[in-house]
Amino acid sequence: MIEATSCGGVVIFRGKILLLYKKYRNRYDGWVLPKGTVEAGEEHEETALREVKEETDVRADIVKYVGVSDYTFSTAEDTIHKSVHWYLMKAKNYYSKPQREECFVDSGYYKFHEAYHLLKFANEKQILIEAYQQYQDLRKGHLW
Repeated sequence: MIEATSCGGVVIFRGKILLLYKKYRNRYDGWVLPKGTVEAGEEHEETALREVKEETDVRADIVKYVGVSDYTFSTAEDTIHKSVHWYLMKAKNYYSKPQREECFVDSGYYKFHEAYHLLKFANEKQILIEAYQQYQDLRKGHLW
């Protein structure tokens, strides 16, 4: 089994959540949150911000750590156990552009209920619920 660590963001702009649509060789098709692999010498926060910028062209600031999601999947060669560290982020711009090199074909901001139903993976839906609750709590406290 191979252990892998990624970091990503639940990016919010004016109450809407940033999503990406990935279409990969008819094997992978669906909406996801931006995330990616930690590079050598990189802190988790740096990875999350870099991946959001690379995959969506959105500049964002980290507001707080949300949590970690773990999952396992198999390839032809091995089984991969992946841990993804998630951050609640505030977008600095509404414009987004999907990174074609990573097979992203669309991106955009969606209301919570739309984003929840669009997301492909249950673990990302759970992170979205947690992050959006934290966002609402910050708004109630006039901290967003």
